Amino acid sequence: MTTTDDDLCFRTALDLSALLRSRQLSARELLDAHLARIERVNPAVNAIVTLVADRAREAARQADERIAAGEEPGPLHGLPIAHKDLHNTAGIRTSHGSPLADGVPDEDDLLIERIRAAGAITLGKTNVPEFGAGSHTFNPLFGATHNPYDLGRSAGGSSGGAAAALASGMVPVADGSDTGGSLRNPASFCNVVGLRPSPGRVPNWPSLTAWSTLGVKGPMARTVADAALLLSAIAGPDARSPIALEEPGARFARPLDRDLTGLRVAWSPDLGGLVPVEPEVVAAVESAAEVFTGLGCVVERDCPDLTGADEVFRTLRASAFEVAFGALMDRHPAGLKRTIRENAEEGRKLTGPDIGRAEVLHTLLYHRVREFFGRFDVLLLPVSQVVPFDVGIEYPTEVAGVAMDDYLDWMRSAYLVSATGSPALSVPAGFTPGGLPVGVQIVGPHRADFAVLQVGHAFERATGHWRRRPAEIE
Repeated sequence: MTTTDDDLCFRTALDLSALLRSRQLSARELLDAHLARIERVNPAVNAIVTLVADRAREAARQADERIAAGEEPGPLHGLPIAHKDLHNTAGIRTSHGSPLADGVPDEDDLLIERIRAAGAITLGKTNVPEFGAGSHTFNPLFGATHNPYDLGRSAGGSSGGAAAALASGMVPVADGSDTGGSLRNPASFCNVVGLRPSPGRVPNWPSLTAWSTLGVKGPMARTVADAALLLSAIAGPDARSPIALEEPGARFARPLDRDLTGLRVAWSPDLGGLVPVEPEVVAAVESAAEVFTGLGCVVERDCPDLTGADEVFRTLRASAFEVAFGALMDRHPAGLKRTIRENAEEGRKLTGPDIGRAEVLHTLLYHRVREFFGRFDVLLLPVSQVVPFDVGIEYPTEVAGVAMDDYLDWMRSAYLVSATGSPALSVPAGFTPGGLPVGVQIVGPHRADFAVLQVGHAFERATGHWRRRPAEIE
């Protein structure tokens, strides 16, 4: 592969979109560059687990013909994309990281419908943990995804394949999902951007629990503006989702530039003392707070009272796991990994009062966070409590000298935020002395997704951390 092709694969999606629309670059040329990049680096990274090159080439050919004929291109015209392997893709293998769910769907998820309608070129699927459970990407079908910045480290999860593919230059944008940090943790680990949108911002269909606000789908990219571009194509109302927000996705195609002078910024290195955090992560959050001071913001160390958030998340997640996997566990008890079985079993033990208590705590949490954002515009937090860990372990059993109780405990800095319902953005915040990426989490008020993107965009422009490519695979 030539240097020119490598550079093309690391151009921003917005830059590529402009070249495609002006016909200075064809969809076929761009796809071929990315397929060559995948052939070169994916064997070491294992981010893309299903490749549909011939199908993608045909789609790219059709895209070139449409724009040559004068058709108005969609917002994602000609951009190659790989979809998270939890998302159903009609006619393309979808495994969910498990032999129990491996197959070829007849229908697309709504998210995929929108991405295809916007003109993106599907080239394959990205790796996930088994059924998306856990924030480290490995499964019995495809093995582990490796961090492009250090192949001996985890890429995070559950959107770990998506994050690693972006960091490696295999795709310019990617989709993901997030219940307890699955868009944010891998973004932090891989020096890319991941947005957990407000619930309902990206409608979810099909879904067994359509009223749930815990799990969301959202965009990943190498820059905040590129993530906003993808969000513009996947956000917006749909009658199939009862919690879908009415605001059209096109709003997120607007420029993100904003003067942050006077912005009220709170920051906490440990969520108000609730979680242990490794020193290198604390240093990154402190440094981010200093950047915002330099941008003219009013910065103060503070954090909302997140009392009850842990119980809310774990109760509602256990209930959701019983719904999703209970029957499968009964039929194939040995076919599911231990942690999924345990979470589903926890869901079965829940009583009506347990669920009711979680809902009350959820409501109280919402109002405390709402009142907090009456005093502040955004909140800076660690994304993950740890830096990327050894790819060969299941999860960190200790953080900053504190023992972790289970495979969820080490990612509380992300999942406690999930319980609030606030939009949360992971943005590259720097590197450890050993060269491992660290992200910062920018959290905003209820449904303030656009404002969170604006703040992340300003931070990104002030720091430029996203520009550092992974030398490990060059």
